[in-house]
Amino acid sequence: MSSPIERPQRLALPALLAGGIAIGFSPIFVRLSELGPIATGFYRLFLALPLLWLWMRFEARAAKETSTVRWLAIAVPGALFAGDILFWHWSITYTTVANATLLANLAPVIVTIGAWLYLREHITRTFLAGLTLAMGGAALLVNASVALGARYVLGDMLGLITACFFGSYVVAVARLRDRYAASTIMFYSSVVTCVLLLAATLISGEGLLPRSPNGWIALLALAWISQAMGQGLIAYALGDLPASFSALAILIEPLTAAILGWVWLGEALGVLQAIGGAIVLAGIAVARRASGSRDRGNGGDPIPRPETAYHQAQVLTQPPTTPAGPV
Repeated sequence: MSSPIERPQRLALPALLAGGIAIGFSPIFVRLSELGPIATGFYRLFLALPLLWLWMRFEARAAKETSTVRWLAIAVPGALFAGDILFWHWSITYTTVANATLLANLAPVIVTIGAWLYLREHITRTFLAGLTLAMGGAALLVNASVALGARYVLGDMLGLITACFFGSYVVAVARLRDRYAASTIMFYSSVVTCVLLLAATLISGEGLLPRSPNGWIALLALAWISQAMGQGLIAYALGDLPASFSALAILIEPLTAAILGWVWLGEALGVLQAIGGAIVLAGIAVARRASGSRDRGNGGDPIPRPETAYHQAQVLTQPPTTPAGPV
C-alpha cells in the first residue's frame, strides 16, 4: 500500500480555513435548491464525484504509486457523513434552524474527545480554553433565534446526533489520513455517501429533477464549492493538523454563513452575532497557539490520560530492568 504524496505542512492551516469558508456557502446553496433536503444532499455528493476523481488521479500520477483501497475502512467516513446530512436535515424539520445549527456546532467537542481517546492527541488546558471561547462565540451567532420548549425536544436530540456523526466523521478521516491521500478518502467515501443518500431520497419520495437551470446551478455550486473544495481542503488539512484543532477551526463555517446571509439574502446581522463571530476567531487563535502538527501533538501542558498516570506509577515503583528487545 502506498503512502500519501508529500505535502508542505505550511499549506495545512490556510487549506483548513479555506475549507471552512467554502462549506459556509452550503446553507445559501441549499436555500436556493429546488429539490428536497435529502435529494439536495445526494446531488451534493453525486455532482462532486467527477472533480474528486480527477483530483485522485492527479495525486496518484504525481506520487507515481498505486494504492490498494480497503473498502471497509474507507466506507466508514462515507456512512458517517451520510448520517450527518440525514440527521441534520431531519433536525431542521423538527426544531428551529437556529437550534439545529447550535447543536450541530457541538461537533468540535465530540472530535476533541475522540482525538484524545482514539487518535492519542495531547489536549492542553490552553486548547480547552480556546475551545470554550469559540463554542461560546458560536452560541452567540445563533442566540437570537434559539427557541426552547417541549415541541423542539425531538429535533434538538437529532441535532445532537448530527454533531456526533460529523464529529465521528472528522476523527475517521483524520485516522485514515495516515494511510491514504485526501483525494482517495474523499472520492471513495463520497461514493458510499452518494449511494446511501440516493436510497434515502427514493424512500422519502423526494423528486430528483430540478425545475429550472438555476436549480442545477445551485446544486453544482453546492457540490463543487462546499463539497469538493470545502470538505476536500479539510480532509487535506487533517493530514498535518490535529483533528481537535481542525474541528474547532471549522466553526468559521457558521460565521461565514451568517455574513453571506447578511450580504446575499438580506438577513439581519445583529450586534450579538458580530460579537459572537469575533469571539469565534479569538477562540480559534487561542487554540492554534496550543496546537502543533499531528506528528508533534498539541503543545503546552497536556491533560493526562488515566493509563499514562498508571504507567508512571509503575515506573516509579519497579526496579530498573535491562531493556528488552523488540516483541
